[in-house]
Amino acid sequence: MLSRRTLLASITALALTTSSALAQDTLKIAFIPQENPEKLLGDIDVITTWMGEQLGVPVQGFVTFDHAAAVEALRNGDADISFMGALPFVLAEAQIGAEPLVSEVYRGYPSYAGRIFVRKDSGIETLADLQGRDIAFADPVSESGYLYPLDLFVEDGLFTGTQGAAEFFGNSFFAGGYQQAMQAMANGLVDAAGASQYADMLLSPEQQTEIKVIGESVQIPSHAIIARPDLAAEMKVRFTDMMLTLNAPENGHFLAYLYGPDGYVVADVAAYDGVRDIARKYGLLE
Repeated sequence: MLSRRTLLASITALALTTSSALAQDTLKIAFIPQENPEKLLGDIDVITTWMGEQLGVPVQGFVTFDHAAAVEALRNGDADISFMGALPFVLAEAQIGAEPLVSEVYRGYPSYAGRIFVRKDSGIETLADLQGRDIAFADPVSESGYLYPLDLFVEDGLFTGTQGAAEFFGNSFFAGGYQQAMQAMANGLVDAAGASQYADMLLSPEQQTEIKVIGESVQIPSHAIIARPDLAAEMKVRFTDMMLTLNAPENGHFLAYLYGPDGYVVADVAAYDGVRDIARKYGLLE
């Protein structure tokens, strides 16, 4: 039997944690691994300490294996709040009634695109050129890291659905995050990467000069921070208000520890209608 001390000490190294071992007044936040997990763990320590000071309750953060694990953490009560992409949010909304609290703003916009990246020296100029080639996507439950980039090929008439993708590409992989997919492409392990339009920022400056974009999706609502439906209404309000204070100049430096957005706005549920539509298109929602 693990002691409470041992369990708390190991929580950030585990994909999931056991909520029953934590104090009931602890706010548990799941972070998704869209960048280097080691860096993320350090960021979590800083930001959860700040959050705890602002909320007046202990805040425990942990990294999930992927988006699906974050949804399960909310479902099981292992997480109260989670950072979440638009696609896993609408799935969590349908499955467990998850609620969006705030959404990110990047480069002045609350939306972004999915892209297909290749190396400049690859000889690949169009999506059609990737037939028989290898591609890395970020995560199977990701909008900009999978579904929207995949849909670019479908809209170009190159194949239909996920089964068609399996026949079109030489091999396709889920790398576990934007940075992992981009590094696989930049290092020549695969021919292309499907990731967020900002994923090139996760590469070194030299690597950034060596890649290019050959496809870009329509705009997608930015990542959200969502809550399990039975989290106390007062905590949802307090957490939302706290996140909005990050827009103030004196708090802006903390954004670097939260995947680096420009700030946050109150989430608009209707903004995710297009994501719900594409999820239905690929059989992920009824």
